[in-house]
Amino acid sequence: MVPRLMSQAFSITDMFTIGIGPSSSHTVGPMRAARDFAERSLIRPDVGQIVCELFGSLALTGHGHATDIAILLGLSGFTPEGIAPDDIASIIAAIRDTDRLRIAGKTDISFIESQHVLFRKGEFLTGHANAMRFTATYGDGSEYSETYFSTGGGAIKHENADVRRLNITLPHPFGSGAELLAMGDVTGMTFGAIVEANESAWRSETETRAFIEDVRVAMLDCIKRGIANDGILPGGLNVKRRAKCLHEQLLERGPRSDPSTVFEWVSLWALAVNEENAAGGRVVTAPTNGAAGVIPAVLKYYETFTANPTPEGSRLLLTTASAIGFLYKTNASISAAEMGCQGEVGVACSMAAAGLAAALGGSNAQVENAAEIGMEHNLGLTCDPIGGLVQIPCIERNTMGAIKAINAAYLALQGDGAHVVSLDAVIETMRQTGEDMRSKYKETSLGGLAVNVVEC
Repeated sequence: MVPRLMSQAFSITDMFTIGIGPSSSHTVGPMRAARDFAERSLIRPDVGQIVCELFGSLALTGHGHATDIAILLGLSGFTPEGIAPDDIASIIAAIRDTDRLRIAGKTDISFIESQHVLFRKGEFLTGHANAMRFTATYGDGSEYSETYFSTGGGAIKHENADVRRLNITLPHPFGSGAELLAMGDVTGMTFGAIVEANESAWRSETETRAFIEDVRVAMLDCIKRGIANDGILPGGLNVKRRAKCLHEQLLERGPRSDPSTVFEWVSLWALAVNEENAAGGRVVTAPTNGAAGVIPAVLKYYETFTANPTPEGSRLLLTTASAIGFLYKTNASISAAEMGCQGEVGVACSMAAAGLAAALGGSNAQVENAAEIGMEHNLGLTCDPIGGLVQIPCIERNTMGAIKAINAAYLALQGDGAHVVSLDAVIETMRQTGEDMRSKYKETSLGGLAVNVVEC
């Protein structure tokens, strides 16, 4: 098949990024935008002031998602990938105590957070619900301004700019589930193999596989950290971390043969990841931070409870999951501010279901069916975080997404791949549902549980 140019090409590095919690769209994205602007602002040496204005969902739930902290870190030159979570508190304290900030780690300026980070609640910019505007003022009074959108999964774009660079030539391009199935039929390749082959547009096979292994290790390490830590999650809701206690209870109880035991372990692993995320720890966007526990829990399930897990199977699980994630990013969105939680936990469930079905030897048709089932039963899922925090209902919702993903994979594997509702149809339905969904149910904390449950 002749390679073709894609107007927007996604890499597996767009689906899985190693960063910090609690939110990919509200923490990771704003940090990247702030760092980018900090570097741009230094085109002149006499910058004296930087103001950040937050709009839409960033303004309404930014405090609960640590958007303000992310802005300060990004303006200081830190990246989500590079910052050590244990160092954040001292860095932020130094800025707040001195009312000074070193732009991109280079130029020291006065920075009074209450005056220079402004939450424009109730104001939405056209383009995306997660918007931020940075303005630098120079010695002669002139200004330089940039508007950014945080589009989900930690991705950012400038106003009127494409999310990804153009003219990337992929050997096996696809933009829909039907095209992905057809590509598999023509090439005889699995979805995961197609993704790996396409990654050659960016890097070598060795580098790609090293990245995938880094993602796998980071996911499993996050589970370990989540299980090891206890205490109260930050933010004021007084939500107690449960993973450590649950883990101890499962170990004390010992082996049991009832099927519920497996699901208790899967729920524990998802819970551990999202408690770590809520605490601002290191997580993998999969495809977002708010849904970061689903795929790691299913990956851990594959490696722990299935009959013959292999390193190749784990890699296939992750590459297949990313193929499905590409379809949602291309044809809908993974941003809760646009789609509600169906765009986060729903997409993660769909990705994980497809990945597990592939790792267990499913055909491409069965894998596509698993992805469809995983989303079909998450359609309409709202995003209504209490207090704007990624805690309630987000943490438990990841456990439900992981269990649904496993169920979807096995349902698909029990069939021959033939089914009535296509993956493309369910993605389009998710998109339409997200567009029809009222904004108060899309990560604004203006509806649902966020207004019907009294904050602690």
